[in-house]
Amino acid sequence: MKKIGYYGFPPREIIDYYKSKGYEFVDLDIDFSYKNTEILPKTTCQIIKNIVTNAINKRDEIEKIIATTGKDKCDNGFFVANILKELDFDVIFTENTNKNRKDTPISDSVLSLSKKIDLIMQGIVKKIDTSVYKKAYNPKFGFWGVPPNDFSILDIFPDDTIVLGWVRAVEAEVPSDIELEMYVPDGLKIVFFVQSFCSKSILAKYLAEKYNGLYIDLDRNATISIKSKIEAFIRLNQ
Repeated sequence: MKKIGYYGFPPREIIDYYKSKGYEFVDLDIDFSYKNTEILPKTTCQIIKNIVTNAINKRDEIEKIIATTGKDKCDNGFFVANILKELDFDVIFTENTNKNRKDTPISDSVLSLSKKIDLIMQGIVKKIDTSVYKKAYNPKFGFWGVPPNDFSILDIFPDDTIVLGWVRAVEAEVPSDIELEMYVPDGLKIVFFVQSFCSKSILAKYLAEKYNGLYIDLDRNATISIKSKIEAFIRLNQ
């Protein structure tokens, strides 16, 4: 089967076009445990490192790369698209500016937090039946941000934790919608999460201070210290 790499959330019409052509999609944001390439600085978000490292290691598998290069991803998404083009990949430059919000039943459901985020990201390239998921009523906690490179931190949260930030905007199919990304419901205790060196740390830190939340950033793998901070935050606010 033909394979096409992608990162971020490309426009729905681009995804549908390549699905109709029989392509299998490979999410280059995911950590496939390859050794990081030395092309990028050490002070680069791990997700951006994943994109370049995965593309290089999967060069023989993927025919093209769909790159998200605007506000729907980040400036680094644009920069690495150009680097990959320089490395002779067939790069399709896209920007997802859709503003028609859809509902967010997975973000607001009673599922493990890791399952919620995994389903939302899978939903970029495949249809997810959301009718089977129960809504979380009276949740106490929220997780704001992007999918972590290390999903193990998500296991600390209660199952009714709701998803906020960029991941919620992805489920709503509006990844460049800054108003939704900054949306914070009243009454929740929220962990504001970013990867280390991510430009979204500006939003995360600001919102954490505004809403008395917990600001967390991590690089490739979660440390005991980071997990302990999250555990203590949840325990103190239950």
